Amino acid sequence: MQRRSDDAMKILTAGLKPIYRQIAAGIEDDILNEVLKPYEQAYSQYQMAREFGINPATASKGLNLLLEAGILFKKRGIGMFVTEEAAGIIKERRKEEFFSTVLKELLLEANKLKISKKEIIKKINMAGE
Repeated sequence: MQRRSDDAMKILTAGLKPIYRQIAAGIEDDILNEVLKPYEQAYSQYQMAREFGINPATASKGLNLLLEAGILFKKRGIGMFVTEEAAGIIKERRKEEFFSTVLKELLLEANKLKISKKEIIKKINMAGE
C-alpha cells in the first residue's frame, strides 16, 4: 500500500463503526484525495489484512461494498480497480448522507437553542474565511 504518512488510513478495531465499513471509507477517502485514481488497482484484501492485522475476509467485505456501489470493478485473477465514475459516486452518496444526517441534526439542535438560520449562515461564512 503506497500512502503518504499524513494521509494514512486508520482502522479502529475498538471503534463503533464496523471494520469492513472503515476499510471501504478509507479507500473512498484515497479516491477522493486522488491517492487512488481511475483505473488504478485498489489494495488487495491480503495487503489490507497484513497492514491492519485483520482477517482477509473482513477486508474483502469492505472491498465488496465498493464493488457493489460501482466504485471498484474486478479483473478476474488480477484484482480490483477504481472505476472512472468512482469519485462522483462517492461525492453524491456522501453529500446525500451529509444533508440527511449531519445537516438535519445541526438544524434540529439549532432550533432547540433558538439559533436562527441567519446566524448559522453567518457562522458558516466566517468559518470558510
